[in-house]
Amino acid sequence: MPFAADVIAVDLACGVGDDGRWHGWVGIRVQAAALRGLGLHPDQPTATATNPSPPAWWHAAAERRAR
Repeated sequence: MPFAADVIAVDLACGVGDDGRWHGWVGIRVQAAALRGLGLHPDQPTATATNPSPPAWWHAAAERRAR
């Protein structure tokens, strides 16, 4: 793992949703300073998208192929 144990926190939760089915949630938090080494800190230009998002049909086709 690229992060030390003291800079990352993982939260797990589960419960019954509005539809009556059980759902699980995972929350992952990383200290902002730890993201710099990977170029992911919000202040770094590499952390922002530089190209437009693919068209909607591309996302739909990728989801169909994933099944």
